[in-house]
Amino acid sequence: MQSEQGEPPQVAGLSLPARIAVAVTVGVVAVGALFHLGMVFLHVAPSNTLSKQHASAVGDYVYPEFEQNWKLFAPDPVQQNNHVQARAEVRKPDGSTETTGWVDMTAIDVADMRHNPLPSHTQQNELRRAWGYYTDTHNDQNQPTSGTGSDMSSALLENILAKRLGHTLNGGTVVRIQARTAITMVARPTWSGESVDTTTTFRELPWWTVTSAPAGQEKAS
Repeated sequence: MQSEQGEPPQVAGLSLPARIAVAVTVGVVAVGALFHLGMVFLHVAPSNTLSKQHASAVGDYVYPEFEQNWKLFAPDPVQQNNHVQARAEVRKPDGSTETTGWVDMTAIDVADMRHNPLPSHTQQNELRRAWGYYTDTHNDQNQPTSGTGSDMSSALLENILAKRLGHTLNGGTVVRIQARTAITMVARPTWSGESVDTTTTFRELPWWTVTSAPAGQEKAS
């Protein structure tokens, strides 16, 4: 049953300030939803004048949280495990430098997710998406292939790794970071009759110079 003004009873019974608050909230949610749909549409739509003009803004919004990836449903889904690893060059108080061992960032994420019924979005996707964004915008020789997108992907991956390694490590200040991925093909089941080489191979990226210290970060262990 509706009130005489045609409003639902639940809304009609609210005070004027409450009605205004409800209207504003609904409006904000609607605008936010339209903005999100618009940005995702520009990301997945064929290249056009509008998407090219606002490519940087669209990329900043979409990556890495809202990237669209359909590989799970592809006829030939991904059949390899990629582990992103990083190491750092640290400068000690006496001026000497030391290169740390490789830290398996993906293994840390997997360990945090194991037995966790509600793992965070960061643990599940942040590093994986950042690496995928980098490889999508760089060739096998780590040369950029997509203009501003290449710069954005490099900066994103660098910032994530710098944040995880921390500003100080092994008693020194982190001055440079290097990343690599360990690629291992997934063994086929015996009944498939297929065999693949499961030897782990590596793709190393060039060293990055750390330009500023990531604030409030924990060191990787």
